[in-house]
Amino acid sequence: MTDSQYTRPPPPHRHAGPSAPWPWIDIHDEVDATQLESPLPPIPPLCDHNNCGGCWKGYPQSRFPNWYEHIQRSRIDAAINDYDSSTPCIIHYVNVDTGGFFTNAEKHYVGNGDVEMFWEEIAHELRPSNLRVRALFIQNLSGPVLQMLGAKYNIEPFFFSSSLSLIPSRFQEEVRPGKGDHITITLSFIRVVRGTMSKPLSSIHNLSSTSSTEFDEKALDLLAGAPIVHIACGFLNVNFVLLEHMINTQAPLRIGQGEDKYMLALDLLSVHLIRRNDGLGSTIISYHDQDENATSAPYLHERIRFAGQSVYWQSIFQKSPDPTFVLLTFIWHAMYAWDEALEKLYGHICWMESQIMRSSDMDLTRDLHTIQAHLLHYSSLLEDFQKSIIFVLDTPNPAMDSLPDEERILSRKLLQKECNNLLIEVERLEKSRTMQERRLKNVMNLVFSTVNILDSKRMQDLTEAAVRDSAAMKQIAYLSMIFLPASFVAGVFGMNVKELSGQTLGTLPHYFAAAFPLTAITVWMVIAFQSKHLFRERETNSFWTRLAWPLLMIQSWFSKTKKTRWNSNQRRRGRSTTSGGGAIYELP
Repeated sequence: MTDSQYTRPPPPHRHAGPSAPWPWIDIHDEVDATQLESPLPPIPPLCDHNNCGGCWKGYPQSRFPNWYEHIQRSRIDAAINDYDSSTPCIIHYVNVDTGGFFTNAEKHYVGNGDVEMFWEEIAHELRPSNLRVRALFIQNLSGPVLQMLGAKYNIEPFFFSSSLSLIPSRFQEEVRPGKGDHITITLSFIRVVRGTMSKPLSSIHNLSSTSSTEFDEKALDLLAGAPIVHIACGFLNVNFVLLEHMINTQAPLRIGQGEDKYMLALDLLSVHLIRRNDGLGSTIISYHDQDENATSAPYLHERIRFAGQSVYWQSIFQKSPDPTFVLLTFIWHAMYAWDEALEKLYGHICWMESQIMRSSDMDLTRDLHTIQAHLLHYSSLLEDFQKSIIFVLDTPNPAMDSLPDEERILSRKLLQKECNNLLIEVERLEKSRTMQERRLKNVMNLVFSTVNILDSKRMQDLTEAAVRDSAAMKQIAYLSMIFLPASFVAGVFGMNVKELSGQTLGTLPHYFAAAFPLTAITVWMVIAFQSKHLFRERETNSFWTRLAWPLLMIQSWFSKTKKTRWNSNQRRRGRSTTSGGGAIYELP
C-alpha cells in the first residue's frame, strides 16, 4: 500500500455545486462562443424515453447544455470515454418497502453488450407498489451507466463531477412542492486502513539533526532544492511543489508500531437522493470509487441492509415514510469511521507519549508536528460533516407536504431527533480531536522543556570548564607577576650597552632611539586596525584611511567640542526666551 493511492490535490470547492453559474470554468478560461450564441433554451424539456432514440447518449449536454467544453476538466468526459470496458459495472440493489423492511437484495451486471437492455430496463422500470426507497450502490462505474442514470433520473452533473473529483458538496435541486426534490451529499471523512509501512512514521523522517539546539540546515537544503513539477489531474492542472519532506494532510497519516500498523486515509461518501411520492418510490444512488481500499459498494450495501435489522431503526422506518431516514444510515457509516479513526489515533498518541518520556528523539518530535497538522485538517472535515447534517435537517422533503399534518409533524420530529443525535456525536468527535491536539501540545512542550534542560546542563558544564580554565590562567598570571621583576632586572642587566658593559659600543641612547620608534609604530598600527570600532559614525572601511587615525581623532574631538558649545548656546537661548517672554533674533 503506497501513499500515491490516497494522495489527492486540494479539492476545488468553487466547482462543488450548481449554485456556481459557470461549471468548471475558471477565471482565465474563455467562454465558448458557440454555446453563448446558441438559440436553444437553457433548460431542455424532460424526455419520456419512449421514442427518444437513446437520449442518454448525449448526457450531460442533452439535459444541461452549459456542460459543454469544460466537461473534460470535471472528469465526467474521462468517465464516459476512458473507462475500463473489460470490467462490467455492478449495481447492488436494496429495496425498502412501506413496512420498513429491507428486501430484494440483488446485483445487476452491466457490460458493453448489456447497455441497451439495461437502458430499456431502467427507462421503463416497473417497481413494486409497496416500494418506498430503492438504493443503488454503483461499483466500477462505467460511462454508459453514468449517462443512463443521469438521463433517467435527471441528475445534476455536479453530483458526478464532485464524486469523481472528490469534492465535498451538498445541495438541493429540482424542488417540486408537494412532489419531491433531489439532494446531493458528497462528504470527506477519515477511515482506518490496515497496511504495512514502506517508510518511517513521519513523512519528514529523512531529515536528521546533529544537535538539539543547532538549526537544521539540512531541512532548508532539502526544501530549497526540491523540484517543482506539473501535475495533470484530468480535472485540475496545478503546479505542486512535491516535497517528500513536507507535511501533506491530503496523504494518509501512518500510525501504529510493530505489526499493528494502520493508515488514516481520506474517504468519500457520495450519495444522491431522489425524493418523490409518485408511487414509484424514492431512489438513492451511492457512488463508490474504484480504489480497492476505499469503501466498496458491496461493503456499504451489506451495512445498509444490516441497518434494516436494527430494532431502533426499524421502528423509525415503520413510523415515517420519509426516505431521508435511509440517507441518515449512510451518514452513520461515516460517523463510525470517524470514531474508529480517532480511537486508533488516541492509542498512537499515548504510545508516542511513553516513547518521548524516555527519549528526546527528534524523529518522534517531528511526528508530533505531523499528527498535529492532520488534526488541524480533521477539524475542517468535522466542521464540514456537521454542516452536511445541518443541511439534511434544514432541507425537509417537499413530498411530505402531501401527508396529513399529524403524520408529517411526527416524521419531522423524528428527523430532528436523529439529526440532533448525529450532531451530538460530531460534537463529541470534535471534543476528542481537541483533547488529542492539546495532549500533543503538552507533549511538545515537554520535549522543548527537556531540550532546554539538557542545553542548560551543557551550558553549566561549559561554564564550569571556563571557570576552571580562568582559575588556571589566574595562577599562570600570578606566577608571571612573581617572576616579572626578576625577568625585568635580568633583561636590564643583560643589555649590551656601554653603561653596563664597558667593552661594547652600544649606549642607552641607542637603545631608546630604536625602542621608541618601534613602539610608536606598533601602537599606531594596532590603533589603525581597531579604529573602525573607535569611529563607528564614520565610514572608515579603507585601511589606508584608518592609518590617519590621529587626524580623525582630532577632527572628532573638535566636532564634539563644537557640538557641545552649540547645545549650550541653544539651552541658554531657550532659558532666555522663557524668562523674557519674547523672541530672540540673531543678527548675521
